Amino acid sequence: MSESVEQAAEKLGPFARVGLFYRQVISELRKVVWPTRSQLTTYTAVVLVFVTFVIAVVSLIDLVLTKVVFWVFG
Repeated sequence: MSESVEQAAEKLGPFARVGLFYRQVISELRKVVWPTRSQLTTYTAVVLVFVTFVIAVVSLIDLVLTKVVFWVFG
């Protein structure tokens, strides 16, 4: 943030600073490039497949380690 904006924000009251904050948030959200519905569907599917894969790998490792522990200490 530039020094002049910081100095101006310091001179404002608490409600004006909150208002400035929300105006800046809205300004930044207008700059966001939002995905299309098809992109969002694709991204969601990719994330779900990846999470399912990671769950399967972790479950397999857990199963193997459980069998090893029971074999060693069992």
